[in-house]
Amino acid sequence: MQEIAPHVNIETGYAGVTLAAINWPHGLILIDSPFRPDDTRLWRSSLLNLGGGVDRMMINLDGHYDRTLGARAMDCTVLGHEQMAQAFRNRPVTFKVQSAETGAEWELYNGMGSIRWAPPEITFTQQLHIHWDSSPLVLEYHPGPSIGAIWAILPEQQIIFLGDAVAPDQPPFLAGADVPAWIETLQELNSLSYQNYTLVGGRGGLLAQSQVHWQINYLKKVDQLLHPLVERKAAPEETEKLIPALLKGLPIPGEREIQYHQRLRHGLYQYYVRHYAPAEAEVVEE
Repeated sequence: MQEIAPHVNIETGYAGVTLAAINWPHGLILIDSPFRPDDTRLWRSSLLNLGGGVDRMMINLDGHYDRTLGARAMDCTVLGHEQMAQAFRNRPVTFKVQSAETGAEWELYNGMGSIRWAPPEITFTQQLHIHWDSSPLVLEYHPGPSIGAIWAILPEQQIIFLGDAVAPDQPPFLAGADVPAWIETLQELNSLSYQNYTLVGGRGGLLAQSQVHWQINYLKKVDQLLHPLVERKAAPEETEKLIPALLKGLPIPGEREIQYHQRLRHGLYQYYVRHYAPAEAEVVEE
């Protein structure tokens, strides 16, 4: 666990997403959860050393399986965007873990069994302030990366938890994305207002502003490559031909090649169907 500001800790050592714990006198605010049961137990144990108040609340920065499969095991109040809550209403109550090919992290691990979802008990639409300390934690809706994507902002400490808004050196999850809105969100993050902020990505931890630039350029490339297919009303299956160009230049470890290829194949197909050919196929979540 790394303390990035007084009482603000992040953890990048578990499979899946970056976790955070804000230790305030009123209680502990957690951001996202591990998805592996063993990691959840270790994370809960490490949180006992932080002390603080007795209350606990967990914020999910979106509804991606990597950050929500372990939410119920954290045994605390869950908070998220209203659109995320709607996504949970469309899911079965119990998730039976089985093989999938969306390129998510959870797919690389076995032994998770059946999981009961923990949909958010507290929701909001645009902005919500949590006053568990003298300075608030501000939750804001920032569309683009996925349905119900939010930022968690500590204005006084100048820290932002971004979720999947920026995930450099790997293909983004596109199935639930809105690329033009995502680019607009990142251009806001790239403005002078946030130049002095500490940026915490949902996959990999601390980020530099140069990585925000990288993400903008990558998403513009996605949009540009899709445009000719849209113009000629190509079949969704043709999006697979874009994968080599979108993997080119990424520093991909050998063991991740298949996973990243699957992530793009699934994401491009679902993105194309959702935005340009909704009658072609049933859309599924990542």
